[in-house]
Amino acid sequence: MFKQRNEPTEPGGSADVRREPAGLRADPPPPAAPRKSGSSVVGPSILVQGDMTGDEDLVIQGRVEGSISLKKNLVTIGKDGRVNATVTAQSIRVEGAVEGELRGREQVIVTRTGSVSGNIVAPRVTLEDGCRFKGAIDMEGSDAGGAGKVTDIMLGASVADDPGKKS
Repeated sequence: MFKQRNEPTEPGGSADVRREPAGLRADPPPPAAPRKSGSSVVGPSILVQGDMTGDEDLVIQGRVEGSISLKKNLVTIGKDGRVNATVTAQSIRVEGAVEGELRGREQVIVTRTGSVSGNIVAPRVTLEDGCRFKGAIDMEGSDAGGAGKVTDIMLGASVADDPGKKS
């Protein structure tokens, strides 16, 4: 009823070996290319409690409580991000709210939408007009681990009121 066809064989092979169309071969996948340092995101509905470490940039749009240590990378606290942690990174950008210490090896930027309640340790610090900041800034250490003089600053109405000021 069914007629058996003779399939061509591989050169030098047995009669059992059949060629498969190229699209149907089960070749192993190519080796994965080394992954470049990318960016991870903590989404707006995510709550992370504990210690975060890694070797890639991090964007926080949700909530983080604990500590963040990405010493060679950028940490961005987005507009909807809420962080209650010690943050250590190469650079830190605050667009949302932070309670805790920020330790930037290169710089810390608090944007006009950002709010920081805690100390900042970095060789370069930018507080944009309109941001909220209550704490101290140490810019004398050569890196975030260096000990230096701590300086209190006040920047008019955009910074939290001086607790020592009498009304």
